[in-house]
Amino acid sequence: MMTIAEKILARASGQKSVQPGDYVTARIDVAMMPSNIHAAVRKFGEAGITGASLTLWDREKVVAALDHGVPVATVHGAESHKTARKSAEKLNVKYFYDVQEGICHQVIHEKGHVRPGQLIVGADSHTTTYGALNVAATGIGISEMTYVLQTGELWFRVPETIKIEVTGKLPRYCFSKDIILYVAGKYGTDVAQYRSIEWRGMGIDAISMDGRFTMANMSVELGAKFGIFRVDAKTIEYLKKHTDKEYEAVESDSGAVYAETYIVDGSAMEPQVALPHNVGNVKPAKEAGDIRIDQAQIGSCCNGRMEDLETAAKIIKGKKVHPGTRFYVAPASWEIYKEASARGIFNTLVEAGALICGPYCGFCTGYDAVLAAGDNCISATTRNFKGRMGSPDANIFLGTPATVTASAITGRITDPREVM
Repeated sequence: MMTIAEKILARASGQKSVQPGDYVTARIDVAMMPSNIHAAVRKFGEAGITGASLTLWDREKVVAALDHGVPVATVHGAESHKTARKSAEKLNVKYFYDVQEGICHQVIHEKGHVRPGQLIVGADSHTTTYGALNVAATGIGISEMTYVLQTGELWFRVPETIKIEVTGKLPRYCFSKDIILYVAGKYGTDVAQYRSIEWRGMGIDAISMDGRFTMANMSVELGAKFGIFRVDAKTIEYLKKHTDKEYEAVESDSGAVYAETYIVDGSAMEPQVALPHNVGNVKPAKEAGDIRIDQAQIGSCCNGRMEDLETAAKIIKGKKVHPGTRFYVAPASWEIYKEASARGIFNTLVEAGALICGPYCGFCTGYDAVLAAGDNCISATTRNFKGRMGSPDANIFLGTPATVTASAITGRITDPREVM
């Protein structure tokens, strides 16, 4: 009897069954590299692998994307991008997505490289995003990735699986990120340390694919090795739009053993906010206090999807951004950018005083819209670590796009229900 993660690792390692604690050598279905592909080429060189030996194990299974520092703002950044492009050429990468596409964790499944049942590794911690499509996906270091690119395999310790069951449908103006923040606040950011999470329950079934990508993405903020969802009609509909390749959905056995089971009442959920400087430092937004907001931002691999932009536009329509607040919005990909533009979403946001940016990782990683000392920023991104977005003397708060938008309107941390 196995969980989803155990089944995927058993299949990938050619075994009939595995159990938590086993060590396996597994074949990788897809390897993803963001802007750091040049680091892998450097590692190859350090290992003496050059010339004709500098090859990928399977060109069909490697995806790379330039998404950090876009557009480049420094000579160092420009040189880094130039080196990355040359490195992709050296490695003969077939699926190399340059700055015209968007953030790697969105582009990879938009382009159909992610399918249920796969084992995927990426040279970025938020590779867990792909778990929304019934995938065991995890981030690895550059040395591990270099090994994968050459051999197509990697060792794993089979993780325990925990089940987080969300009962009841989320109330209006509550979203999937509120669940993640609530879990981080109640159970801690290490609740899933080197464990696989299975997200289950009626509340999960009601969440959109955009919302599931957000939850899978932030599963790593709970310490998770994988954050996996089952396949349902919403998954199938998404896959139909993005790939015509075959796949096999994976479901846990009825007798599968879970290390822990946590029950979250989705119907009782309220908009949540993570306070500095920890994702687990969480309160309901209405209890955050009268905290001034200098900058609000929506974007990144976490919350730059259509549902997020639609929500922001709906809340801010007919209103204005607070004069003391800067409100930045960046879609996660150019595909999303074009759709939002065609549907008039950007017009609504711009008329209210928001600034629209291109698809990139700038907000989340401090490449752009950098914070000054004393700034308070509320962000629909992944992390609020000290100094992540600029000055170590700035404060970063995390919330859903709804909470971020409401806060941009009032100029203070605000429960979105207050402005509707």
